[in-house]
Amino acid sequence: MPRDALADFATEEFTAEGKTHLVYTKGTGPAVIVISEIPGITPLVADFARRVADAGCTVFMPSLFGLDGQSMVPGSAADVAAGARVAGNLVRKVCVSREFTILATGRSSPVVTWLRALAREAHARCGGPGVGAIGMCLTGGFALAMAVDDTMIAPVLSQPSLPLRPIGNSRNIDISDDDLARVKTRCAAGLQVLGLRFEGDRLSPPDRFAFLREQLGDAFIGVELPDSAANPKPVNPPHSVVTEHLIDEPGQPTRQALDQVLAFFTDKLDVAR
Repeated sequence: MPRDALADFATEEFTAEGKTHLVYTKGTGPAVIVISEIPGITPLVADFARRVADAGCTVFMPSLFGLDGQSMVPGSAADVAAGARVAGNLVRKVCVSREFTILATGRSSPVVTWLRALAREAHARCGGPGVGAIGMCLTGGFALAMAVDDTMIAPVLSQPSLPLRPIGNSRNIDISDDDLARVKTRCAAGLQVLGLRFEGDRLSPPDRFAFLREQLGDAFIGVELPDSAANPKPVNPPHSVVTEHLIDEPGQPTRQALDQVLAFFTDKLDVAR
């Protein structure tokens, strides 16, 4: 399976709340935190981050799990089996990590506190009206929980998948009641939240977006794409809107969703073009 060396990104370590993670940075302008999905910073996640940087933002992409730059796109049957083993082991490690709340409802993952500190540091360094963030799959709800801070003004939730089913019901998301109350107050004052998912995605079920609409009202912009719009090449069902299942061609619904995310960042962060 091919690997991206990520050589065009600068690297640094960031420590907060007693935790240190490597962070990849690229670009100039207001900051956007790109939080990768399982299995980590794949070449497709890195390519998305490059798009954000090309749009006029400074990307901060933390390494929270996985092997940085490693692709999970199989080139052979052996790659499929190897990839499945790697992904399975990684999910098990994440599930027992104290930084992530996988199953419980009514809680924000502890790693969100670290991400909020990173966002504040990024804003202090890059300036602008605030910071943007995108979480994907496992980390999808993190961007919402980060929005308790006034510096977070452009949160994007791409196929948010926590808490995992079938624990509880799917009319929830991985955020504490207190954090959600703060986000709702900010939404009433003008904050908007963008969400993306495929209609048939069982990992990011439709009731989750219904819950977000119920809680956030018109401040939640939910984009739900038909499964037929997904790139058919991956072996897994439609899930990753701006990475694995993106069809990067003008006029394609997933490309339009990607462009909407980039416009959301540039508009909210007042990027000069």
